[in-house]
Amino acid sequence: MSQDQKKRNAAKVAIDYIKNNAIIGVGTGSTINFFIEELAKNKGFIDGAVSSSVATDKLLKEYNIPIIELNSVDELPVYVDGADEATKNKHLVKGGGGALTREKIIAAASKKFVCIIDDTKLVPILGKFPLPVEVIPMAQSYVAREIIKLGGQPELRRDFITDNGNIILDIHNMKIENPSELENKIDQITGVVTNGLFAKRPADILIIASDTEVIKK
Repeated sequence: MSQDQKKRNAAKVAIDYIKNNAIIGVGTGSTINFFIEELAKNKGFIDGAVSSSVATDKLLKEYNIPIIELNSVDELPVYVDGADEATKNKHLVKGGGGALTREKIIAAASKKFVCIIDDTKLVPILGKFPLPVEVIPMAQSYVAREIIKLGGQPELRRDFITDNGNIILDIHNMKIENPSELENKIDQITGVVTNGLFAKRPADILIIASDTEVIKK
């Protein structure tokens, strides 16, 4: 089975968590694109979606799904997003698409975070996928030096600016054995907007699609 088909299968299962007349949070990335396709088949059930990126805005508009500003809602019942890496503890690395800050804000504002992945994203320890860090541009060199002190090798993501007007440093060669601790340490570096570790606010539900089945954890 292709990876795309596994992503689609996971997306179909995530629809089960969408309640009628709700405003939901929608993430960013290739897996979420499949979820939005499935959502479009059921769009009459929801009142709208809070989007995590300009790219997601565009796809929601193509399917005529109303986009709602987060500031207009008190709480989101559910947020659906993918991940670049996930552990059995539901800790995640996100931000490969560059939308980590808005994704983290929406996750924090949601009662339930449903993460959909294919089985290639499930890992025993986070860190093989480079950890994205969104940084205020003037702080690039300082933040990079501080990350090196933590044992990582930061690399500027070339020709990329976030939807917030910032840059991303991708941290290579970090074996992340204590995700919550590292998330705190990186966020405390002056000039960091946020980092792609979702450990303090992990997923509540992990939907994993393999060649033979889709399981929920």
